[in-house]
Amino acid sequence: MDDTMREFIEKLQKSGKLVEITRPVSKLFEAPIIAKQTNAPVLFHNIDGNRAIMNVLGSRDELAAMFGVEKDMIIQKLSEISPDGEVVLVDDSPTKEVVETDIDLTKLPIMTHFEKDAGPYITAGVVVTEYDGTMNAAIHRMLVVDKTRIAARLVAPRHTFVLHRKAAENGEKLRVAIVLGADPAITYASTTRVPTGKEFNYAAALKGKTIELFECSNGIKVPHAEIVLEGYIDPEERVDEGPFVDITGTYDLVRKEPVIHITRILHRRDPIYHGILPAGPEHLLMMGVPYEPRIYNAVSEVTTVKNVVLTEGGCCYLHAVVQIEKQTEGDGKNAIMAAFASHTSLKHVVVVDEDIDIFDMKDVEFAIATRVKGDMDIMIIPNVRGSSLDPRGAPDGTTTKVGIDATKVLAEAQNFERAKMPE
Repeated sequence: MDDTMREFIEKLQKSGKLVEITRPVSKLFEAPIIAKQTNAPVLFHNIDGNRAIMNVLGSRDELAAMFGVEKDMIIQKLSEISPDGEVVLVDDSPTKEVVETDIDLTKLPIMTHFEKDAGPYITAGVVVTEYDGTMNAAIHRMLVVDKTRIAARLVAPRHTFVLHRKAAENGEKLRVAIVLGADPAITYASTTRVPTGKEFNYAAALKGKTIELFECSNGIKVPHAEIVLEGYIDPEERVDEGPFVDITGTYDLVRKEPVIHITRILHRRDPIYHGILPAGPEHLLMMGVPYEPRIYNAVSEVTTVKNVVLTEGGCCYLHAVVQIEKQTEGDGKNAIMAAFASHTSLKHVVVVDEDIDIFDMKDVEFAIATRVKGDMDIMIIPNVRGSSLDPRGAPDGTTTKVGIDATKVLAEAQNFERAKMPE
């Protein structure tokens, strides 16, 4: 067995990219505050005697290294990958080195991040469920209610929500395993929108290697990891979940959400807990990057697309910059419409030419400043579905979307030529 979280950490150590904190650190605010001060991966050696890592994929450079490509080629790689990698079931796992049935979640370094948080939140747990022959793996935020219970934010119509509803309609518990500290490619794959049950196959395709799964005592099949929490989601029980800071850096609502009962904990000796800082760089990239290939592929249907980025200033979710090779007038507006159709939470889109660096917001602003005529190049689309995470959205979930065509007028291309100095 290879390609574990520990091997990933070893590579970070050898490359000098890992920040290591050896002094005792509190899981109540202190560890998250340290993680917020850098985009670099941070390994804590002593959070109440436990190890934990944050910012595992805190930059596009780390993502690019994981995928084995240059940063500006991430989108091309992701747009070409199909979720058909090989997955095999094995009998044993290092995750089973320690098995606990006397459950006390408070012993884990589960962190409280912001002053108004409802409590400690599991933020990097891959929730694996199975019902009626359908498997799903996805990340959900989870509030620790007490020693054995967790409240999970399940959003309609995501697969975990649907599977829980189906089980509840039959009065049945939904079996679950929460995976913490898997290979980062597996955690990343669980954030993507792939065909039902294909998350681990997608991770295998990303790695170019077979992913091994083992079976938990409740029948759920999971990859090797630092920690696995086994349990079930109650069909009826609900408790208050929230406040919680989501990608916009603002507090989300308090809602009644389903309860997960933990019945068994598996973990490696001296396990390394993985936490994602809410609204931090890893959270933004995990939320945003999986949508970029969807936008890329959609825009490619209407014009020649070169690259796509969901910007950090737009929470890697609400703002996109789309780079195209413009063929005809109107391509920019077609690209805007295709982008909105492919990612319904998208709020603002800017379309630029090949000579604009989409990773440099000064360059994007330059395109808006010199290539946009407001009455002709700005599209305003009111009363459309937006993101529930947008504080400016309407109570019914609608918003106003704006598209900016910041491409050159083809017939006047000479007016937009950017001056260059000789080599």
